[in-house]
Amino acid sequence: MSDNKQGVFCISLDFELQWGVFEKMKVGNQANIYFNNTRVAIPAMLELFSQHDIQVTWAIVGMIFNQNVEMWNKNKPDLLPGYINKSVSSYHWCDLRLEYIQESNLFAPELIDQIKSTPGVEICTHSYSHYYCQEKGQTISQFKVDLEKAKELAFAKGISIESLVFPRNQFNNAYMNVCHQMGIKSVRTNPDKWYWDTSRKDTLAVKIMRTADVWFPINRKSVVPLDSINVDENPVKIPASRLYRAWTKNRMLNTLKMKRILSEMTLAAKTGGLYHLWWHPHNFGNHPDECLSELKQILEHYTYLQKEYGLLSMNMKGLRSHLIKTQHEG
Repeated sequence: MSDNKQGVFCISLDFELQWGVFEKMKVGNQANIYFNNTRVAIPAMLELFSQHDIQVTWAIVGMIFNQNVEMWNKNKPDLLPGYINKSVSSYHWCDLRLEYIQESNLFAPELIDQIKSTPGVEICTHSYSHYYCQEKGQTISQFKVDLEKAKELAFAKGISIESLVFPRNQFNNAYMNVCHQMGIKSVRTNPDKWYWDTSRKDTLAVKIMRTADVWFPINRKSVVPLDSINVDENPVKIPASRLYRAWTKNRMLNTLKMKRILSEMTLAAKTGGLYHLWWHPHNFGNHPDECLSELKQILEHYTYLQKEYGLLSMNMKGLRSHLIKTQHEG
């Protein structure tokens, strides 16, 4: 370990259910199976995290806090996102399909209760409506109203929101001031690579590079030096390292992916850096058992690195506090 600094392993999860993929996934039996698998996989994830003393940030779409469609309608803000492209509005999508959608694909307050009761958990916001901060037509004022609603429903469950993950990783620096005003102390930012810059057009080249980076060493800077994170910013920007891609039927690609993740974790432990892994719980929807097996492998490797090098597990809230302490007092 360089300079006796301990590395940090951070996990953040974008908990969305169908709100996160409504433009892409049709309603129907396939979606029902997918999200039913997701709902079963989440308690299994929580159990694995508990067994390995892993702290996790759960960034939850605020709409999931609702019990049912009636409550969802009641909680509609007076000011909705003014997207020019209506197809990206979760309100527009849901209004058109209410009679066809299973409520269990949209709402899960009982799962939030399970998450909340798990040790080491930080619950933060993924906006209320899966809000797109780079979409044409929406405004900072509309985003603020959305964030207020997300905090309101969380507060009703005794949850104080201090961190934010932008939906679709649409980080917008212009929105940092309103986040600060709303009590957000940390946000997740994207890996420092051009193909993760969401202000760029989502071209074929971008998609190819993001996919290839899962298996091949395109991004060689996935481990972030802890002292490169500016704790004097409000909110503090906590960079992501890597998206965990779900298990596929291609054994070679799974092996390459896991080799990358485990070796990057090891590098963070040896050099005292940050390794920030993220995914969506619904990514486990197609092959939950296989994905959970890979997660177990990742967490077992963390346990080894914790014992061998002192690697720390921290959620985003804990990491911010840790950085303030080490940078200001160290």
